[in-house]
Amino acid sequence: GHIHLPPPQNVTLLSKDFDMILTWIPGEGSPPDTTYTVRYESQERMNKWIKVPHCKNIPSTSCNLTCVLPNFFIKFRARVKAISGGLQSPWVESEFKEYYLDVELAPPVLDVSVKENLIHVNASFPLATCVESFPWMYDLDLWEAGSEDKKRYESIFRKNSVNIDTTALSGNYCLSARSSFQSIDFKHSKFSQPVCVLLNHKG
Repeated sequence: GHIHLPPPQNVTLLSKDFDMILTWIPGEGSPPDTTYTVRYESQERMNKWIKVPHCKNIPSTSCNLTCVLPNFFIKFRARVKAISGGLQSPWVESEFKEYYLDVELAPPVLDVSVKENLIHVNASFPLATCVESFPWMYDLDLWEAGSEDKKRYESIFRKNSVNIDTTALSGNYCLSARSSFQSIDFKHSKFSQPVCVLLNHKG
């Protein structure tokens, strides 16, 4: 029979930080010069495997499919094969995933500046351009360092910045935020690392 290359293993479609990524590990005994080629199919066109130009004969063991997806509301799956010299492995397929339902959020990055009696907060997101239009939001917590009592500003659209009046506040205050997104249920990311600022400090 034909000599096959060892097929890739643990072929997994996973979502991380707003992206949808196919990952795998080399099959046991794969030659060091092995490269990989990825294709995908969606449930609206079954058995039509579409090429992914940026994941053809690649040496890495992952392929970002986020902006390749023709439709974020339809389940799709991907497959990968190994190539080395004139040899190829069989294709190995992932399970089906849908971006809209399965996407995993990343916490926003906070940019905090303190004006006279104001904290100005901007949240930025590590988003691929193709998902910029999705209605991501964020929740923002403000609390005095050491206190458990948090004030929450909820469901702020991500393009919007927040101004907090600090006239009545004095001392060390911290801010943290999480991304949220309404799909079938309400999804949240973890909260970001706190950013702390000293307020109304009379020098």
